[in-house]
Amino acid sequence: MDLPSTTLTQAVEALSALPGVGKRSALRFALHLLKQPSEEVYQLSDAIHKLTTDIHYCRVCHSISDTELCPICASPKRVQSIICVVENIQDVMAIENTQQYRGLYHVLGGVISPIDGIGIRDLHISSLLERIQTANPAPVEEVILALPTTMEGDTTNFYLNKQLQPLGVKVTTIARGVAIGDNLEYADEITLGRSILHRIPFGN
Repeated sequence: MDLPSTTLTQAVEALSALPGVGKRSALRFALHLLKQPSEEVYQLSDAIHKLTTDIHYCRVCHSISDTELCPICASPKRVQSIICVVENIQDVMAIENTQQYRGLYHVLGGVISPIDGIGIRDLHISSLLERIQTANPAPVEEVILALPTTMEGDTTNFYLNKQLQPLGVKVTTIARGVAIGDNLEYADEITLGRSILHRIPFGN
C-alpha cells in the first residue's frame, strides 16, 4: 500500500498489527484520527501507553488489576472456598457477566498446546497448586475447571485433575451447555450461567 506520508505509513503498520485489523481498516482508523482534535488523540495514546505502565497482574489469581490484588480476590463477599480455573482474562469477564458465580478465579494464561509451543511451565499451574496446598487466601474445597471444550482444553483439564486429586479437593467442570469447541467468551450469558450453576464432577 503506497501512501503519500512515511508517518501515515508507520501509523497504518502499527494499527494493522492489532488482531482483526487489516491494512484498509488501519488506514481508515489513521485518517479518522487525523481529523480529531489533538487533545483527543493524546488521550487515546496516553490510555494505550498506560496499558503497559499502570496495569498489574493479580499476585493471587493472575487476572488484570490496577492494584497488586484484584478486586475479586480482595472482596470479603466472594466465596473463598471455590476456585474457577479459566484460560484467560476474557473468560473471567464472561463468567462475571452471568452473575451466577460468587467464588474466586485462577487465570492459567493459556492451555497446554505443544503445537503452539505452550507447555506446563508456561502456564500458572504451580501457583494454583500452591494456593490450594497453603490455603491461600483460604482453604479450598472445590476447583471448577472452566477451560475451552477443545482438544487443548481437555488435555489441560485432564492434567489439572491428575494434579488436584491428591490434594483432596472436589474437582468439577462446567456442564456442556457450552458447545464442543467453543471458547467461553463467545458463549451467551444464559448458557454460560447455567453451565456454571449445573457443573458436574470432572470425568463424568
